[in-house]
Amino acid sequence: MAKNGLLIQYDWCTGCHACEVACKQEHNFPVGMCGIKVNELVSKAPDKVYVDYTVAVTRFCDLCAERVKGKDVPACVKHCQATCIKYGPLAALVKEQEKQPRTSLFAPK
Repeated sequence: MAKNGLLIQYDWCTGCHACEVACKQEHNFPVGMCGIKVNELVSKAPDKVYVDYTVAVTRFCDLCAERVKGKDVPACVKHCQATCIKYGPLAALVKEQEKQPRTSLFAPK
């Protein structure tokens, strides 16, 4: 069986935090604990301010093992409003990552 993972495309993330909320609700995590976290990075240029959002997958992420067993996708993927988080076989995600300029790949142990 192919190993699965997450591909996160940063150019499309709007910082809505829907992935965080979905993860916390799916796993009933307490305050301060999450499987995925959205970080806001602010950069200032002389005449502009840039806001980037980066998504970090934490040690508590199990790729929603119970949901996936039922042929569903992880909660963060299902609820991502910008559809910038993809789930699937790592080999396919690596090929897609090669075409995307700003992405990260999460591959669990």
